[in-house]
Amino acid sequence: MSSSYLPATTDSIAQALEAKTPSEAISILYRVLENPSSAPDALRIKEQAITNLSDLLRQENRAEELRSFLTQLRPFFVLIPKAKTAKIVRGIIDDVAKIPGTSDLQISLCKEVVQWTRAEKRTFLRQRVEAKLAALLMENKEYPEALNLLSGLIKEVRRLDDKLLLVDINLLESKLHFSLRNLPKAKASLTAARTAANAIYVPPAQQGNIDLQSGILHAEEKDYKTAYSYFFEAFEAFNALEDPRAVFSLKYMLLCKIMVSQADDVAGIISSKAGLQYVGPELDAMKAVADAHSKRSLKLFEIALRDFQAQLEEDPIVHRHLSSLYDTLLEQNLCRLIEPFSRVEIAHIAELIELPVDHVEKKLSQMILDKKFAGTLDQGAGCLVIFDDPKADAIYPATLETISNIGKVVDSLYVRSAKIMT
Repeated sequence: MSSSYLPATTDSIAQALEAKTPSEAISILYRVLENPSSAPDALRIKEQAITNLSDLLRQENRAEELRSFLTQLRPFFVLIPKAKTAKIVRGIIDDVAKIPGTSDLQISLCKEVVQWTRAEKRTFLRQRVEAKLAALLMENKEYPEALNLLSGLIKEVRRLDDKLLLVDINLLESKLHFSLRNLPKAKASLTAARTAANAIYVPPAQQGNIDLQSGILHAEEKDYKTAYSYFFEAFEAFNALEDPRAVFSLKYMLLCKIMVSQADDVAGIISSKAGLQYVGPELDAMKAVADAHSKRSLKLFEIALRDFQAQLEEDPIVHRHLSSLYDTLLEQNLCRLIEPFSRVEIAHIAELIELPVDHVEKKLSQMILDKKFAGTLDQGAGCLVIFDDPKADAIYPATLETISNIGKVVDSLYVRSAKIMT
């Protein structure tokens, strides 16, 4: 930074914009901020300089400098309203978040800001930064610390009746409980978020978040039809805002279609007007899984998992349902293979499906117990014996109906005889 300051005027801002290099522009903006003037016009120009400087430092990936810059601005925050201070602080924290590989720096920065806001008694800003900190801790898988932070924050926000912040915190708590596999509490937190959201106007992006989380929880309970409708609502909200989360909502919609054995609909959704906007690896991965499901091919499914590992196995939501989908495909594949036979060696089935014999034998026994098909395992001969589907004998229901009718006749005769006797 230069020791000589520049006047806090629009000309100085324009000079920074016209600078040949980002470093030169940053230097000019620092010199504007060094101006000791606290006149209203000067403060307004300085606010613009802060915004521009923060953007430049983000573009240059200078995360540490952004952190020290926020600390340097504290004397300036005394001169401007608290609402503007909150906007600037949250803006700089968001700029740091846009720089890759800064999760630990973001956590320490948020903790510093929380300490400062406590000392300055800036409750409004502190609560929002604490909510941001809880989200960062959750992403960093520091669940106990995040949960403790949220528990205290929810009680405080409920007393203040800040509905919009309460929606954010309850939704975050739902995601946190879901990560900890505590579904009842995740659903309770989501219900609390919906209740708070019904009392106020919720921005479309936040409503999309609520719908997305609702879909995830319903999918976890295997209610894929309801989950699909929530994912569709989330997709419409994000698509209208051109939010990158739209592609994930669409991806989960396709997952729901596959899980309810409607894989043929996947290609139609992808080729629709809305789907064509998001064609890429995420949708290609789901299309490959849908093709494997349609053809009942375990081999194609494993190829899809290998080719699209980042999109399938590294996505925590999709990954949760992959084992269930694998079991479904394995069952369908085994059913397809045993269809022509009445008696077949287990080793032959294992060879056809390219899986270990013991694994195939275990799965076949499970399918027989689950009544997926009628048959038995002859372990002595190492064979599977398949029975024809037993036909229901119509004589038994007819006999029961006849006995029931006779009972009614006897009851009627008893009532009549009772009347005659009296």
